[in-house]
Amino acid sequence: MTATAISLTSSLTMGTAMAADAWPDLPIGIKSGIAARVGDTLYVGLGSAGSDFYALDLTRPAAGWVRRAAFSGPATNGAAAAVSGGRIFVFSGNGKESAEAKSAIIFDTVYAYDPDTDGWTKVDTTTPVGLSGAKALALQDGRIALVGGYNKELFDDYLAKVTATDKEKNPDGFRTLVETYMGMEPGDYRWNAELLSYDPRANSWSSLGDSPFLPNCDAAVAALGDDAFALISGEIKPGLRTPEVKKVSISGQSASWLELADLPSPQANDRQEGVAGAFAGDVGGAVLVAGGANFVGAQANAADGKWFAHDGLKKGWRDEVYAYDGNAPDGKHWREVGKLPTGLAYGASFPVSGGLLIVGGEDSEATPRREVFLMKWDGKALSIEP
Repeated sequence: MTATAISLTSSLTMGTAMAADAWPDLPIGIKSGIAARVGDTLYVGLGSAGSDFYALDLTRPAAGWVRRAAFSGPATNGAAAAVSGGRIFVFSGNGKESAEAKSAIIFDTVYAYDPDTDGWTKVDTTTPVGLSGAKALALQDGRIALVGGYNKELFDDYLAKVTATDKEKNPDGFRTLVETYMGMEPGDYRWNAELLSYDPRANSWSSLGDSPFLPNCDAAVAALGDDAFALISGEIKPGLRTPEVKKVSISGQSASWLELADLPSPQANDRQEGVAGAFAGDVGGAVLVAGGANFVGAQANAADGKWFAHDGLKKGWRDEVYAYDGNAPDGKHWREVGKLPTGLAYGASFPVSGGLLIVGGEDSEATPRREVFLMKWDGKALSIEP
């Protein structure tokens, strides 16, 4: 195995210890897919892998990633996934409904995977809103909370119009479409601001109230225990990220929100642009966040009222790793503690005994990666274990 390096970035509860001389690579590169953990087994797939789905038994790592039953719905990117009652539930995402479809849409479907039968079923429900780019949070009572998500109506309409417009024959019309959509202010995208709750046992939906912050998508998530989660950075509109970090705590039918310290400016830049698709997880009581993608200069453009904030900017894949300590004596909480082997985003992360397991992702060439490695943190130094 090589040691360098999906949209996933799933942060799950630490479990059984695993000792491995080398972490097995994925059979294929995976980005913008789903990730989940059931017992001692990790699952990743979909996204750039199409309908492929793979599992790694942490008690038998030498067996490598094993192909499981193919996803039974249309191939989906940016779906949200979480575990309830031993099953993996997959919400929304985006893609083409069929091979004949002219443009992608945001799905309103829910599918469930049962590891015991190695089978997928389509759940008889629809998501209340578009949940592509959302994050699913597994709660202790079996419910699944969902935060964020693109607006289905606006997204579907935009993609349909862009797909139907010939960029070569009608460059002005194509540019006008793009500029009109990308030039809106964050609130105009009508992304999902409601914290939703889905109960698989009752097959019912409810609301846990609205977030007091701008809704965002492709945030990194770290489970903090007792139905509390850190939501780290993410997009607030296409091409524009936020450095904000929030903590949401869920109890019954209500949720409380707390603003934590923003991600700090990286050593490589004067300003923290925020990141989308970063890796994150709780490691030994400290929250680690690593990688992600952004556009350097977008924050400054937005501050000047240029809402097509990433126009003309080059997308960058970050390699910074930050650690958060809520009890930091200097009050800064976050600090940059090291680097990933390469810039990565839109992969999977699993807290395991010993550190944060990084699985797949997308590199600076927008190529899906196969590599798997362990990011270890002892409170003082960061190290990478292949």
